[in-house]
Amino acid sequence: MSVTSEAVAARRGPLVVAGGVLAAIVVGSLADAVLALLALAVGAPDDFQPLMPGSYIFLTTVGVVAGAIGWAIIRKVSKGPEALLRWLVPTVVAVSFVPDFLLFGEGGAAGVVALLLMHVVVAVVAVVAYRKVMPLS
Repeated sequence: MSVTSEAVAARRGPLVVAGGVLAAIVVGSLADAVLALLALAVGAPDDFQPLMPGSYIFLTTVGVVAGAIGWAIIRKVSKGPEALLRWLVPTVVAVSFVPDFLLFGEGGAAGVVALLLMHVVVAVVAVVAYRKVMPLS
């Protein structure tokens, strides 16, 4: 069975893109929940707000949606979107670590390491979703 241009166009439709972004939010939030529970189990403070579901689900949603918007813009305007995203995604993730490092006093090593891992996991999940629903080529 061959892929028709109609199938490719449907794959890139707004509902499919929205579904991919929503899937990335759900999968990223579930991964965050596992990391938060592990961090709490190994000694992160029980009242460390960034490890509470309301915090990480909200921030995962913001990050995935912002990433999708950036991905779509770069995909549309860049002559070399793959090369640009290859360095931009890790750079944005690294910059997103900065606020977490400021929380060492509040969340301890376990809490901060969990937050750093959350950023990486959500970025990986999001990029996989974006590649499926907003391919670069």
